[in-house]
Amino acid sequence: MKILMVLTSHSELGNTGRKTGFWLEELAAPYYAFKDAGAHIVLASPLGGQPPLDPKSNEPSFQTELTRRFEADAEASAQLAATVRLDTIDQADFDTVFYPGGHGPLWDLAEDRNSIALIESFIAASKPVALVCHAPGVLRHVKNASGRPLVEGKRVTGFTNTEEEGVGLTKVVPFLVEDVLKSLGGVYSKGEDWGSYVVTDGLLITGQNPASSAAAAQVLLQQIG
Repeated sequence: MKILMVLTSHSELGNTGRKTGFWLEELAAPYYAFKDAGAHIVLASPLGGQPPLDPKSNEPSFQTELTRRFEADAEASAQLAATVRLDTIDQADFDTVFYPGGHGPLWDLAEDRNSIALIESFIAASKPVALVCHAPGVLRHVKNASGRPLVEGKRVTGFTNTEEEGVGLTKVVPFLVEDVLKSLGGVYSKGEDWGSYVVTDGLLITGQNPASSAAAAQVLLQQIG
């Protein structure tokens, strides 16, 4: 079982002067779900090398047992420091792909041609794709075999407008995940803000927020058997 995890390379939070990137829990929780299930994990990002960590995700209030495990794991840290460039990845080498969130993906992965083509190729090969929190926004330009938006008519979730409002970034992000999924014809639903909520529709698995990342990983593992 070989699993690809795709991280953002974007570090700037709009024009606020603050930093962003990937959200640590959304990497760590799935990473260990996959690793503990015996999977071989490859980390990739648009630019390769060390992807930017959203510094807020490593504040004490957001740390978990799994984020601390990741930070203390020399092998995981080395792997994170040397992510593979996304344009060198071949879907045929993997059983599935998982996209952690954080705000970074809204700027780079949502517009990245390699990421868009990669997701389309996984779906075309009947391989499941999972995305959590802000990462469902990466589906913005992804099309199905008919050339229609991949999420059109599909049950999906992602970071809610009220969660974005709660972190004070509604006017900073390039788009709101909830609004974009709805505008593309996605059948959007959500659970309580900050609670675990995962939606599956065929090959597409989406999780609402950081708390949903472990559950989304488990659903993905069940799908690939």
